[in-house]
Amino acid sequence: MRILGLDYGSVTVGVAVSDPLGLTAQAVETIVRHRESKLRQTLARIEEICREYQVEKIVVGLPLNMNDGPGERAEKATKFGELVHRRTGLPVIMWDERLTTVAADEILDEMNVRGRHNRKAVIDQIAAGIILQEWLDNCGGEETTETDRG
Repeated sequence: MRILGLDYGSVTVGVAVSDPLGLTAQAVETIVRHRESKLRQTLARIEEICREYQVEKIVVGLPLNMNDGPGERAEKATKFGELVHRRTGLPVIMWDERLTTVAADEILDEMNVRGRHNRKAVIDQIAAGIILQEWLDNCGGEETTETDRG
């Protein structure tokens, strides 16, 4: 069973997918759109990826505030998760993604990836991989239906 991980941003969506056993996450791509409100092509691409990888479940990063409360970005991510569910018909799990972009940035530092353009091209998909890997490590074998961070 493959699981898709998504890191939703205002103009990009990082995408990662698990291996068939659901043990590890691999970065796949970054979907870019020109305006935040233009999601039709983004959702179509996510649907294609789900078919290509035979995805059975989707984990979407939920950017909670450091005080555990949802802010504007978390509300937008939740609405995006609902749209993904409607488009694909697959279960969507919202997963606390706090500090995943910071962790992705540190990974790029360790890999000596320099230059804003080089980093921007991959940081969202690395963050999606971190979100998905955290979910796999904490809940991968269990059924999860609500936002939780093991």
